[in-house]
Amino acid sequence: MPVTRPLGINQCNCFAMRKANRQISRFYDAHLEPIGLRITQFLTLSALNELGNAAVNALAEQLDIERTAMGKMVGFLERDGLVKVRPSPTDGRSRLVELTDAGRRLHDKAAPLWQRAQREFEQLNGAKNVAVLRGALHDMVVGDIRPSSSED
Repeated sequence: MPVTRPLGINQCNCFAMRKANRQISRFYDAHLEPIGLRITQFLTLSALNELGNAAVNALAEQLDIERTAMGKMVGFLERDGLVKVRPSPTDGRSRLVELTDAGRRLHDKAAPLWQRAQREFEQLNGAKNVAVLRGALHDMVVGDIRPSSSED
């Protein structure tokens, strides 16, 4: 059956979220560009900085990234000397990822740029609005799948 009326993509929740995601990612990427990182790379380095080390699957879950995409990202970060990957001492099927000294230094250099992006985003949108939005997104329910209860 052909669609005879406009789809109204501006009313589509998924479109609105994807559009906002791309715009916000570009905003953070622009802040991190002087040191050659994208927000996805910075968040990966930040997660490893907090965790110490993590299995690739656990890291993908923590960042809500597809396992294969996470493996690819880890490969690029390893190639650039920012992380090292080693077999897990307790599970030979699992690989542990951890920051190298160069990765830790780059993370530490990037953190103030990220903090500046955070402040500017809040100034542009209002700190209260940003906090409400982050809380609403955290509590978002999609079908039977509830978001994880991990802290932001």
